[in-house]
Amino acid sequence: MASNICTRLEIAIFMVGFVCAKLVLPMCGNISEVFEYNWAPNHIISQGDQIKLTLDNVSGCGFESKKKYLFGQASVQIKLIEGDSAGTVTAFYMASEGPVHDELDFEFLGNVSGEPYLVQTNIYVNGTGNREQRHTLWFDPTLDFHTYSFFWNRHLIVYVFLVDGIPIRVFTNKEDKGLLFPRQQAMSIRGSVWNADDWATQGGKVKINWTNAPFFSTFRSFIIDARELLPETDDIMAQCGKLGRFWWDKPAFVVLNRHRSHQLKWARRKHLVYDYCKDKARFTELPRECIS
Repeated sequence: MASNICTRLEIAIFMVGFVCAKLVLPMCGNISEVFEYNWAPNHIISQGDQIKLTLDNVSGCGFESKKKYLFGQASVQIKLIEGDSAGTVTAFYMASEGPVHDELDFEFLGNVSGEPYLVQTNIYVNGTGNREQRHTLWFDPTLDFHTYSFFWNRHLIVYVFLVDGIPIRVFTNKEDKGLLFPRQQAMSIRGSVWNADDWATQGGKVKINWTNAPFFSTFRSFIIDARELLPETDDIMAQCGKLGRFWWDKPAFVVLNRHRSHQLKWARRKHLVYDYCKDKARFTELPRECIS
């Protein structure tokens, strides 16, 4: 049976939480038509609608969408490495190409058995990152699949990182204050698992226990609700159409509604354990985007 992935237009309160309407227009195809296994394909197992990524002492692995997108929403369900996952990182991210690339990251930092995973989010603008936040999760991400999503648009633009529909981070456009914002480069959708035991767990103090290998993270139920950009033209605004043409540009999507704002505050209060904007020891002067 062919492995399927659906690209759909979906406006739903449980995903983003701006409005209560829902429109679904599914367009389904074979997983291999949407993604390419571009790193260690012999470590990737395709099972039905799932992609299982393998890490062992030889290699990690990864995949990437064949198309690139700008504005909209991208989601996936992931079940993370079970047991002693110290030193491993499973990543779901979007990135453009080159040394001045833009990038959005979910990185799931493994831990020793019994200790919680951390999810690290990061944002690169024109090749510069160092915008990390780290959260604990309110569930065990190794027991079942959970949904992780990016949402982004272009007018009063925000990037929203969501876990099971709950926003854990918002990165706001401050171009009016002279700050760069990643909205000119289309990005592909990617996933990977890899050895990061030089930094991922307790600052690199805890290494991977290779006697537990191989390690597996499984991805499924991809939803891509985003504007595909074609390579034959560089006119970003022409391809994305007039402002308001797509659902993510509607006025209702300018800011989080009250309910989602309360969820964001809850996630920050209960689960945020590191914020680069609060790290005075790291910066002699806080980044400008950290200043309201």
